[in-house]
Amino acid sequence: MTETAEDYREAVLSQQWWEKRSFVGCDFTEADLRGLRTQGCTFDQCDFTKVDFEGSRHEASAFRSCTFDRSVLAGTRWSSCSMLGSSFVDCRFQKIAFTECDLSLVSLSRNRLSKVDLSGLRLREANLTEADLTGADLRGADLTGARLAGAKLEGADLRGARLDANGLVQANLSGVHVDTETAVAYAAAHGLVIH
Repeated sequence: MTETAEDYREAVLSQQWWEKRSFVGCDFTEADLRGLRTQGCTFDQCDFTKVDFEGSRHEASAFRSCTFDRSVLAGTRWSSCSMLGSSFVDCRFQKIAFTECDLSLVSLSRNRLSKVDLSGLRLREANLTEADLTGADLRGADLTGARLAGAKLEGADLRGARLDANGLVQANLSGVHVDTETAVAYAAAHGLVIH
């Protein structure tokens, strides 16, 4: 059963267990979703503005083209989830854990993601413009097509990450940990002729 355009504004839904539920265009603005557990659920074009997700757990769930504006994501766990095309604005990401998640086409512009573990994630064509990624773990992440202009990456670990030439030109990799392959690609993207 699909719930369409339902109004969950300010609802208290904490500590619930949702399995294989489907939501389309639902409004969860300022809802209390602390400790919520989802498995196999889908959320399409839902609004999670000012939602408190603290301590929630999500497994094999999809949050596609959703809005997370000033949402509290501290202490949340996301495993095998898709966040395809969702936008995050001024969210709290402390102690968040992503495992095998797809964040393709996600907008994380200007968010504070310092020291967040994003290793191995799919971040294809993600908007990371002016995001604070200082000290972030991006090892093995797929950043193909990601927008990195103005992103703060000092101390970040990009070893094994996939970046295309455009991303390498946009990104300021000063103080970033990279492998030899990325260093060579970075030099080539900046016009160096390597022999």
